[in-house]
Amino acid sequence: MRIGHGYDVHKLVEGRKLIIGGIEIPHEKGLLGHSDADVLLHAVMDALLGAAALGDIGTHFPDSDERFKDADSKKLLQYVAEMIYQKGYSIGNIDCTVIVQEPKLKGYIPDMVKNISDICKISSDCVNVKATTEENLGFTGQKLGISAHSVCLLFKKTFINNKSHGI
Repeated sequence: MRIGHGYDVHKLVEGRKLIIGGIEIPHEKGLLGHSDADVLLHAVMDALLGAAALGDIGTHFPDSDERFKDADSKKLLQYVAEMIYQKGYSIGNIDCTVIVQEPKLKGYIPDMVKNISDICKISSDCVNVKATTEENLGFTGQKLGISAHSVCLLFKKTFINNKSHGI
């Protein structure tokens, strides 16, 4: 078993779409970034990459590379999930927290879970997304940005004397 943790943060600015968990959310501001700045999917990718010791999203999708300008983070997550499976891992679960003062995400969370589970090819009951505020404290509480944390559990089959051990 391997555990990974991912964290991401993006600044809120005018003139950008707000995309979280692959869902466009109506809001007067969006997240600034080289790609679509999907803070949740970026945290999920970093958790998966970390658990498999494959670096981070900056290594695989650098902001200096124009191929990733305005990239759809759902496609980037799909690429990361494929990397994980090619290394012989399976995803046990993914747990995430988005830290956002507003907008409220409660109504969007089921679709975020579906996006993550569909892209990663795991059951939706293996994905959890939560949202919380910081009670008006810090940069997220002051509505300057949004951050997200994610943890995941990976399993890898091992073979000893031609017998499979593990999940």
